[in-house]
Amino acid sequence: MDTITAPSLILASTSPYRKRLLERLALPFHCVSPETDETPRVDEPPEALAGRLADAKALAVSRSHPNAAVLGSDQVAALGTVLLGKPGSICAAQEQLGRCSGQSVSFYTAVTLARSGEVVARRCVPTVVRFRTLTDHQIAQYVDRERPLDCAGSFRWEGLGICLFTALESTDPTALEGLPLIATCDLLSAQGVAAL
Repeated sequence: MDTITAPSLILASTSPYRKRLLERLALPFHCVSPETDETPRVDEPPEALAGRLADAKALAVSRSHPNAAVLGSDQVAALGTVLLGKPGSICAAQEQLGRCSGQSVSFYTAVTLARSGEVVARRCVPTVVRFRTLTDHQIAQYVDRERPLDCAGSFRWEGLGICLFTALESTDPTALEGLPLIATCDLLSAQGVAAL
């Protein structure tokens, strides 16, 4: 594996959503796939799971790129105590949105900064999405039009998915897309890597 020279920034992710978000900061960075097991532990709270996985991703890449600042991020969605993963199919997306109809879903998006194989800092940003009461027809129409099969919660809020909500509560709306940019700016600035 190539060693990237300092100073450098690496996003420990293959997510096109996270890559697109980090590009908004206009900082040079590379993406490296983290090799991590994302299996939840028994009775692990969603916020703890998001933090543990963000740490694991950042550390997995940081160990092989010791001169870089490495960002790892993870998002966990929960409807009550039930974790909502990426649906993967139209049927699963429709079923997931049916369960969310008229409910509030909590999203926990963690971002970790690691250097030299050590966690430097981590932030977790909670977001609450309040869903409208949706008909089966509305759900089917939405899933057919936007195909959110690779999104936890089965929607893309930055697209037509915004029509599914009555409210969205967060201190950092980009957290819902998978990388909280306000928190990311804070972590990077504290390490001397600033977009401005």
